[in-house]
Amino acid sequence: MRINLASVLVDDQEKALRFYTDVLGFVKKHDVPLGEHRWLTVVSPQDPDGTELVLEPGSHPAVQPFKEALVADGIPYTSFAVDDVKAEYERLRGLGVRFTQEPADMGPVTTAVLDDTCGNLIQIQQSLSAG
Repeated sequence: MRINLASVLVDDQEKALRFYTDVLGFVKKHDVPLGEHRWLTVVSPQDPDGTELVLEPGSHPAVQPFKEALVADGIPYTSFAVDDVKAEYERLRGLGVRFTQEPADMGPVTTAVLDDTCGNLIQIQQSLSAG
């Protein structure tokens, strides 16, 4: 068994697609119209056949209170691996990304937390073994 899909609940799929591709650097894999929403996925350019991230419409009534509670408590919705958190932090800040946590060494990992502009906090993480 392996993970082939993961989701992030977004307020606006088009805005999310721009952020996750133009800013974070993912690439669009699927974009299938489904009524008022789309089956919209992105993947890492380093692993185009790997796990797809679904930019899931956040229209269910439970979504907004759930996301607001996570953000209020500073809890990231998900985490992405990067080779160098400090370099990625500087690159993304240069693109205007707002961080709620600057790079912090936390034992075996270094993390930072960003606002994806679509209602989520996202953690980026570097393992010490990743260099």
